[in-house]
Amino acid sequence: MVDVDQARCCYCGGCVSLCPEDALRLAGTRLQVSPACTDCGLCIPACPVGALSASPAGRAETTPPAFAPRYDVIVVGAGPGGSMAAWEAAQLGLSVLLLEKRQEIGSPVRCAEGVPHEALAALIEPDPAWIAAHLSQAQIITREGGRIVHRWQGAGGVGYILERRIFDRMLAEQAARAGAHVRVKTPVTGLLHGTGTVCGVVAEWQGSRYELEASIVIAADGIESRVGTWAGLDTCLPLRDTMVCAQYLLSGIDWDPVCMGCWIDQEIAPGGYAWVFPKGEGRANVGLGLQADLAETTALSYLNRFIEGEPGLATGQAVTLVVANVPVSLPSQRLVGDGLMLVGDAARQVDALTGGGIINAMTAGRLAAQVAARALDLADVTAQSLSAYQRQVQQAMGKQLARSYRLRESFAPKERSSRRFLRLFAVATGSK
Repeated sequence: MVDVDQARCCYCGGCVSLCPEDALRLAGTRLQVSPACTDCGLCIPACPVGALSASPAGRAETTPPAFAPRYDVIVVGAGPGGSMAAWEAAQLGLSVLLLEKRQEIGSPVRCAEGVPHEALAALIEPDPAWIAAHLSQAQIITREGGRIVHRWQGAGGVGYILERRIFDRMLAEQAARAGAHVRVKTPVTGLLHGTGTVCGVVAEWQGSRYELEASIVIAADGIESRVGTWAGLDTCLPLRDTMVCAQYLLSGIDWDPVCMGCWIDQEIAPGGYAWVFPKGEGRANVGLGLQADLAETTALSYLNRFIEGEPGLATGQAVTLVVANVPVSLPSQRLVGDGLMLVGDAARQVDALTGGGIINAMTAGRLAAQVAARALDLADVTAQSLSAYQRQVQQAMGKQLARSYRLRESFAPKERSSRRFLRLFAVATGSK
């Protein structure tokens, strides 16, 4: 039976069309081989990355990537926070390696993609190339027992719906232009330690293991982050501080293309809310997030029920499905260790009321890079030296994140249909 190296396979599907026995099947992002395989070998030369072989011993060799012997900074994760950190660090003259476990930066999208104008413009000049829609209106509805209790509608703050597939890639490209080395499909599987200090990472590339040394590691590896845990930081989330989310990109809907919509209804999204973020005429991200410990069924089931109950949405066709978990806890108590800093979702830098985290991640990534540069100038990468990052993050966003979490805790889910909560939620989302 032909052997598949899943670490190398890029699931292009070309081999499937060559199999005379119908023994190969592309199941999402995984190539499966059935017992019908006769080891004819026709598929092996068709693989662009050498992921197929007659046996593990016969696997084709691949030229190793041009990793440097050592880097000033290794950034794990090429989302907005990680790419911003790599970009800033490279601009400051540091040698940088940006590692992304997926083969395509920006995909899959696990985000509703909404950002406020002012906060984004403070970090980067907005570009039509990666903006799907401009928002200028907002509608927020609270419901209870199937009836509308309160409705707020009017001019909201100016905002954007991004095209994250383009936006994320653009940030990584900017990092590369500034001098950072970027490697995709390169998962980090562990840390290197020297005398108690993180001094690099263990990464896999094309089926081989590499020990990559660095003075500082910046972990921006998302909600699923393991890097902080490996360094001894507590990144475990309580179930109640997790929002389980599902979202469709719906096409063919009847919705104002400049208006953001939110529904706070415990029957629709217990402990959370549903949203419509338009992405042009007749298109929108339609999704919801619900508190994990309150759900009676899956987030996708809640979402389907929500769409069926909204006439303007029910006519739409789903062309994309996105699922994710979002941390809505307080930020991690410790964001730094010796030779290590946490950024973005990995550091739980997400607004607990709205679930928004793009701007916070980018801000934290920039701050982490600046602190890294100063620490390297001082030849001191201890946690004490890097704690300047934690102080700066607290100044930049700590009070707002704590306030949002406190407000979320102050209102039990059944109390969120009140007018007061609606006003607070409107302010948090930038709608008022």
